[in-house]
Amino acid sequence: MNLDDLHIFRCVVREGGVTRAADLLHRVPSNVTTRIKQFEERLGVALFRRQGRHLVLTEAGRTLLGHAEKLLRMADQAEQELRSGLVRGVLRLGSVESAAGARLPPILSAFHARFPDVTIELQTGTTQAMLRQLGRFEIEAAFVSEPYEGGGLSAWAVFEEELVLITGQGARPHGRTVVAFPHGCSYRQRLIEWMAEEGLSPERILEMSSYHAIVACVAAGTGAAIVPAGVLDLAVMGTAVARHPLPPRLRASRTHLVWAGEASPPLASLMAMLPRLETAPAA
Repeated sequence: MNLDDLHIFRCVVREGGVTRAADLLHRVPSNVTTRIKQFEERLGVALFRRQGRHLVLTEAGRTLLGHAEKLLRMADQAEQELRSGLVRGVLRLGSVESAAGARLPPILSAFHARFPDVTIELQTGTTQAMLRQLGRFEIEAAFVSEPYEGGGLSAWAVFEEELVLITGQGARPHGRTVVAFPHGCSYRQRLIEWMAEEGLSPERILEMSSYHAIVACVAAGTGAAIVPAGVLDLAVMGTAVARHPLPPRLRASRTHLVWAGEASPPLASLMAMLPRLETAPAA
């Protein structure tokens, strides 16, 4: 059902017949009659019935008229917004917990002040969970941590984090219990791979749903975890754990904004407010 058919249909209704509608549309009457008949054949219903010299809407025609008014009004609004340059709508984003808790709040606050007609819906989860949601088109873009498999996604490196190993006060750096987010967390993957290089393997993995829970669990002496230093600075029990430096190759981690296809106007506006690291994005 295209907008041109709806426009012709509505014009015939408003003008009370084909002849006057044809004049308004700058078409010959036979063309308007043909378009209406083709429209009726495609829909499988009659939209008009003849009553004397006039056309009268059928029940199906009255139903369609209500939808036509709404659809044509929405099309007009969309064109006006695009021509005016206004940015509005819903922007669905995903993010790892570290970016959502420590990096995004001031940026999203500034974005809201500049684009009040855009509603941001933010979901958090592990890198792999965000990539799956992006693949299912449940979100438009996501902030994810290295390492990750980008596939055919576009990506910007936007934040750089300093990662630290944390343990309970007085505990050995190489604890055998790992405290981390569920499977799919990039930092969990780093810690386990590092332990494997050292000839160690975790005896158990405790999965938590937030950094506050991870830090509290480590502070209680349960195990070890890798967290961004910026997140640890904001954590309620951040001073109750011992920090240990990681090897240089593990210490720095970038957060990337990833998206598929062409960015929508709301996403493009957000991207214009984000920092962009000069280093190449991860594969």
